[in-house]
Amino acid sequence: MNEEQQPHGQAAQPALPAGAGSHPGRRGADWMFGGVYGTVLASALLAALHQKGEQFTPYYDASWVLVTAATAGLAHGYSHHMASHRGDSAGHRWRMLGLALWNEWPLIVAALPTVLLLVAAGLFGWDAYAVTAVGLGLNTALLYAWGALVALRVGYRLGSALAIGMADATIGLAIIVANAVIK
Repeated sequence: MNEEQQPHGQAAQPALPAGAGSHPGRRGADWMFGGVYGTVLASALLAALHQKGEQFTPYYDASWVLVTAATAGLAHGYSHHMASHRGDSAGHRWRMLGLALWNEWPLIVAALPTVLLLVAAGLFGWDAYAVTAVGLGLNTALLYAWGALVALRVGYRLGSALAIGMADATIGLAIIVANAVIK
């Protein structure tokens, strides 16, 4: 049915992947976006923060990864809120802003493995090169997992979900290559 053929007041619903449920999987898409974005952000920061010949400062680096992820989450949530801004009451707008900011939690959580790795590096005196290599490898594996698991969650078949995971992991591989070339 097109929009004109819908019963009064009902718009056509977009087609969903098989098994996606009765309502659009926006939470699945947000979860994936936040997870991928936070992991890529953490990887890029991990690669950029330590320079060869400089003293390794893992606690400082961990704090910058966490602060940057939180700031990116706030900025993204705020921009989503402003992009969908309507003429509702002030109370409703504040509640919607709070919800938009809260929905950015996957971005911050996705940066935590890198933060924890850097804190552990500081506690145990690990080598900067090894920490960067392990962190970038771990984040590439996490990108694969984010892509594959969320694709399965929103209804893709196993083969397609694994391909989506590989596409996400390619972003991590690109960061690894860039880190090797730039440094």
